[in-house]
Amino acid sequence: MATLLTDSDLDRSTVVANSTMNRERSLTGVNSYRRELGFDPAEWLLGRPGPASWLDLCSGEGLALLLAADRLLADAVLTGVDLVGPVGHRTSAAGVRLVTASLADWSPGRKYDLITCVHGLHYLGDKLGLLAKIADWLVPDGRFTAHFDPESVRRPDGGSLARPVLAALRAAGFEYRARRHLLTLDGGRTVRLPFDYLGADDTAGPNYTGQPGVASHYRT
Repeated sequence: MATLLTDSDLDRSTVVANSTMNRERSLTGVNSYRRELGFDPAEWLLGRPGPASWLDLCSGEGLALLLAADRLLADAVLTGVDLVGPVGHRTSAAGVRLVTASLADWSPGRKYDLITCVHGLHYLGDKLGLLAKIADWLVPDGRFTAHFDPESVRRPDGGSLARPVLAALRAAGFEYRARRHLLTLDGGRTVRLPFDYLGADDTAGPNYTGQPGVASHYRT
């Protein structure tokens, strides 16, 4: 069995640091949020009443948020959180806040209409703990959507915990579309999942994307 890392150790892992899955993904087009998630976040937000709010986790350069700001009203609240943060030329737009922080201990201090995480969960330690937090960060009629690999969730001995985890997530209100590896939740709520986080393994190897990912170990 691999030596399990704490989330603070994981933040310094070369697997996590070298992640380029979402650095420069645009809002629409070939390499885009629309293609990955199956909908255009800005278009979805435009269909809602009142000021729009979008939280993008593992946001990379924050390009999708910056482009969305050009299409939304000036009172929109658009927040991106990334471990490395933006390093590109354009890093600001009205309503956009790009935060450099670890999701292991970051909290938004408000609720959002839309929360997304495009391929970011693959590199996080306590995936299930974050999912429970995200459910509470949504407004009552908000939407969360993210890529999720059930096989990245393991038992203490390294065996798959995919089936009981998916059952628990569905019981909590999440929907999982296996073909696209998308996990969604409609409507904010309190979620408690019956798993205790033990640590992460950054030597788990490639996941369905073909890129090395992080396995998260839990005790039931």
